[in-house]
Amino acid sequence: MHAIVKDDTRAQLPLASRLDQVAGSPMMALVAKTAELKASGATVIGLAAGEPDFDTPPHIVEAAIAAMRNGQTRYTPVDGTKALKEAVIAKFARENGLSYRLDEVIVGAGGKQIIFDAFMATVEHGDEVIVPTPAYPAYGEITHLCGGTPVLIVCDQGSGFKLAPEQLEAAITPRTKWLVLNSPSNPTGVAYSGAELAQLAAVLARHPHVFVLSDDIYEHLLFSSNVFTTLANVLPEMRDRTLIVNGVSKAYCMTGWRIGYGAGPSRLIKAMGRVQSQSTSNPCSISQAAALAALTGPQDFLVTLQTAYHSRRDFVVRKLNDNPHISCLLPDGAFYAFPSCAATIGKTSHSGLIGSDTDFSGYLLAEAGVVVVPGSVFNAPGHFRLSFAASDQELSDACERIADFCRTLT
Repeated sequence: MHAIVKDDTRAQLPLASRLDQVAGSPMMALVAKTAELKASGATVIGLAAGEPDFDTPPHIVEAAIAAMRNGQTRYTPVDGTKALKEAVIAKFARENGLSYRLDEVIVGAGGKQIIFDAFMATVEHGDEVIVPTPAYPAYGEITHLCGGTPVLIVCDQGSGFKLAPEQLEAAITPRTKWLVLNSPSNPTGVAYSGAELAQLAAVLARHPHVFVLSDDIYEHLLFSSNVFTTLANVLPEMRDRTLIVNGVSKAYCMTGWRIGYGAGPSRLIKAMGRVQSQSTSNPCSISQAAALAALTGPQDFLVTLQTAYHSRRDFVVRKLNDNPHISCLLPDGAFYAFPSCAATIGKTSHSGLIGSDTDFSGYLLAEAGVVVVPGSVFNAPGHFRLSFAASDQELSDACERIADFCRTLT
């Protein structure tokens, strides 16, 4: 018999060059790392995930079960069922004073898909997308995937992490296609007032070629006395130059259900539907039935959620600011604190010299078992993001661990 000789050479499929500019989701990597550590028996407290810690309300779950039992398990229209789109339209009229038609609304598999659809449908090579930072990294990464150039504008802690009108004016060029606004913000939790949005709208009025992607996903998690405002209803002419991105993930504790929606000009929405038709096709029919129940059912759960996160925010920010090495602004909404750890840089922990926020976050995990996201992920070095979507006990323990860790620094 002849010996079987294995050929160890492996054909390597060349990867698309566009991936050279695109990073994977660091938050998802940290969530996976947290699960891995917990499975190994480590006593870690994971505060990296951007999702509520509450279960999906029971009436929403029951609606999904009923949909399955009633045979709602087939394809739906690519851009969402008529019933769900009508519920989205009613939501905008009821809560935002905005009027949309069916052809101005699209439903997708999460808010991120709505953003991807919009940029894939509109961004050409060399087009610019203005992103005020600190910012959710997907805005820039999706821009890269679509061949565009993210224009990152630094909005530091001294400015309250908010984009100033003069910064916006200076950033706009003939190649600017989009401005991204996220309010309340991930990662900072800051929210723009109606007056602040009006100042930005005045700049945009002078540049009619610039469209706005208004990411309102944290709309219902607003703690200040200000009423939530979106750019589309600040200046009437901005309504037809704005794509509102929203969804049920954060407000209704439905991150895993993967339902987001968008509302904007019909020509844009139709183009986004074409993109979606060749990517995922329709969002999950069962999840759409659940989202319909979320938008049309009892809304008192939102008050419960706001109250819990408001209390947790106050506790966490107070505890962080008790530490002389940490400085944290009080967020207006969402469920994130975004403290500065700049005072720790140059100090030494048991693990070594802290040379960056990445070091700080890594050593905090190694020595204290607390998982946070380095600020550099959001283009804000010297900070870290901490989610207070966790139990009161976990947050108390985490704050004590952070304080103990900082006390050891020399």
